[in-house]
Amino acid sequence: MADKSPLFQRRTAGVLLHPTSLPCSESCWGDDRKERFGTLGRDAYHFVDFLHRAGLTIWQMLPTGPTQADMSPYQSISAHAGNADLISLDWLVEKGWVREGDVSLGTAKNIAAARQKCAQSFYHHIDTPEGKNLQGNFYHFCSQQNYWLDDFSLFFALRKHFNHSSWLHWPAEIRTRNIDAMQQARRELKAEIDIVLFEQFAFFSQWFSLKAYANKKGIYLFGDMPIFVGHDSADVWSQQHYFQLDHEGRPLTVAGVPPDYFSETGQHWGNPHYAWHAMEADGFQWWLARLKTQLQLFDLIRIDHFRGFEAFWEIPGNSHDARTGTWVKAPGEAFLQACFDAYPGLPLVAENLGVITKEVEDLRNQFNLPGMLVLQFAFDGNANNPHLPHNHTLSDVIYTGTHDNDTTIGWWQSLSENNRAQLKNYCFGSEKNMPWLLINLALASVGRMAIIPMQDFLELDGGHRMNMPGTTDKNWVWKFSWSQVEPTLADRIRQLLAAYHRLGEPTQAS
Repeated sequence: MADKSPLFQRRTAGVLLHPTSLPCSESCWGDDRKERFGTLGRDAYHFVDFLHRAGLTIWQMLPTGPTQADMSPYQSISAHAGNADLISLDWLVEKGWVREGDVSLGTAKNIAAARQKCAQSFYHHIDTPEGKNLQGNFYHFCSQQNYWLDDFSLFFALRKHFNHSSWLHWPAEIRTRNIDAMQQARRELKAEIDIVLFEQFAFFSQWFSLKAYANKKGIYLFGDMPIFVGHDSADVWSQQHYFQLDHEGRPLTVAGVPPDYFSETGQHWGNPHYAWHAMEADGFQWWLARLKTQLQLFDLIRIDHFRGFEAFWEIPGNSHDARTGTWVKAPGEAFLQACFDAYPGLPLVAENLGVITKEVEDLRNQFNLPGMLVLQFAFDGNANNPHLPHNHTLSDVIYTGTHDNDTTIGWWQSLSENNRAQLKNYCFGSEKNMPWLLINLALASVGRMAIIPMQDFLELDGGHRMNMPGTTDKNWVWKFSWSQVEPTLADRIRQLLAAYHRLGEPTQAS
């Protein structure tokens, strides 16, 4: 089971940072909010070097799939594909896949146009004798990934062809995947499909290169798999029978959560719910295929909103009020058993935050899945609060905060004097400043894995928050700069990890 992973057999620590939040010191384009976002290029390698110097072992990130206009990683248009905006164009030039002169990098009006030029240069190159080996690798990739890539590339091309409108508004024969109409679309949109194939080959190639570099330095990649997929996605369009849809493809029910810590009115996510009976009937093949892709990309996988596998909050498809939902049981035990039968030792971590019941925890513990604890949730005056350090267990993954929380400094500034005093008293009256007091608490925990958001290591306030649940503005756009990284930061982190026996180098003790 997951807690038997080598990553949970010793004390480790890591950082939470999405790749889009990396600095971008190479060629970047764009006149919108994606301008100068991080890529899988040289800054990603520099970040791995920083983690290695600091003695950190884990790099956790958010979902890496292609996003929609709001850029939420949790509303991806594919459960398998990589986000093409993360592709480093400089990497393509350095590897000889494209010629800089052919791409005309400086004249491309945005990043998508630059990638299109790269694709044209790439296809020209692989048709030459010098590109023969690369051509073979490209065809092998397309064949190896065809279980999702064929549908995704067509979906993406169609989406662009229909001005990015939802597939609900496509012609009926395309919406319902008429065979003749699909074949005609593949012929007519071949040029656009080829661009998508190139982009996914580039993304996966760069990802595998970065992952190999990180693993060689003892850094392991910790991914995030949303429980749901976006309605306007290749997955829902291509396999509609796995989702609760009406005859026109509209969701009969959608996902969300009832009122909780993050929202007094609950959250209406809008993702269509699964037709679990159809998934269970074929042994959850859709999920096993999804895990197959994630296991290629990551060493450890957080499964988001784990409680939805025990029971999910079902909101009527015609309602925009999350409070109208009800809890519905899910086949969690059968699902997880199928996953572990297919992938013994599957390295899953359960995101068990929010409204968690005994039944949810029983399911998690049945499969020995590590759970999450967040120190920002700990200090409410209840000594039995599971987030308090004295209630932690070996298999818990400890966080100061997550991407949905404020930064620790922002959180500290928002606390009442009473809550501040309670926290200080719990820490023996410590005068250590935030965020280092909370970072020390996380690293001192008995939990074998501790994860610190990069914003906390950089001592940033709430203006650097990654996401505020229930809102749509200014989310997912934060990135750091190397100028914010003090020259002594890696050494400071390393000294703390040594004190709490969390250094990245393997030790005799477990």
